[in-house]
Amino acid sequence: MKIIAVETIPFAIPYRKPLKFASGEVHTADHVLVRIHTDEGLTGTAEAPPRPYTYGETQESIVAVIEKIFAPQILGLSVLEREVVHARLDRTVGNPTAKAAIDMALWDILGQAAGMPVSGLLGGYTDRMRVSHMVGFAPAADMVAEAERIRDTHGITTFKVKVGRRPYTDDVAACRALREALGTDAELYIDGNRGWTASESARALREMADLGLTFAEELCPADDVLGRRWLVAQSPVPFIADESATRAAEVTRELLGGSATAISIKTARTGFTASQRVLHECEGLGVEIVMGNQIDGQVGTLCTVAFGAAHRTSARYAGELSNFLDMTDDLLAEPLTIENGTLRIREGAGLGIDIDPDKLARYRQDR
Repeated sequence: MKIIAVETIPFAIPYRKPLKFASGEVHTADHVLVRIHTDEGLTGTAEAPPRPYTYGETQESIVAVIEKIFAPQILGLSVLEREVVHARLDRTVGNPTAKAAIDMALWDILGQAAGMPVSGLLGGYTDRMRVSHMVGFAPAADMVAEAERIRDTHGITTFKVKVGRRPYTDDVAACRALREALGTDAELYIDGNRGWTASESARALREMADLGLTFAEELCPADDVLGRRWLVAQSPVPFIADESATRAAEVTRELLGGSATAISIKTARTGFTASQRVLHECEGLGVEIVMGNQIDGQVGTLCTVAFGAAHRTSARYAGELSNFLDMTDDLLAEPLTIENGTLRIREGAGLGIDIDPDKLARYRQDR
């Protein structure tokens, strides 16, 4: 199976409401659909979500780097030559979501060719994951109302709470309100997106010590090296590195340097191949992981659950698989459904991505 074409389709779908967090906010899912075509008629599909405030990528840059640099380097290669593909992509620094989309589209083709779900090829541990829902910045009462609605509608009982505002006491109060409203059965963890200083983070963790938090993620910048290490050393819960550990080498640096004690894996930025490397590294070091979300649409969410369900370690905790609920529409012909707080992988060969052509025509930005 030879790669004969790489297609990039920019599209934009509005969110129902802005999603706000310490490092930015999003109003529209301005993503890129990536398709890889083979000489045997198989097509692999994935989604690249630009996050300029985290990785520097934009919708336009993803399209440009794939069309002008990546595609010419991989045309003619066999789909089986994934290491060759990655060696050529890695000649260009950065551009993580563009590279990840290419990787996942290739895995989609492999699954189709083998007549197996990609999740089965990756490991096949289970067919579903528990779902965690992200609660963004809002007044505390609104955050509680959203969490209660998500719980009552979809059966989700794990919530990732965005923090990092100033004064930090606003977020402490919001987390306390969520715990009081949801009860002790709900699982809560916090994500600061680097919004606080190390000292603010330490005070916040002390004041939330009785809330039973599962994790704390990126409360202060990893670039504040000594402050971050000081904070992690005293954190009462595992401290997740997310945007500070986007590839295996960075994971090694953050863990061994004392700047993290847990890792978030996001297939949107490391695909399946590099995500497995990170996962296996964490397993070898005895480090817990969570499956993160890049504010993905349903295509990206299918990729996340396929990987997360494939491995025992990544299926242990709820995965961040519900951000698509905040979108006004999506591209899949058969929309995803969260039932009893869980999301299943798609059965059948590949990733099970079936794009609705009418929706794609409606939302694409290049025509």
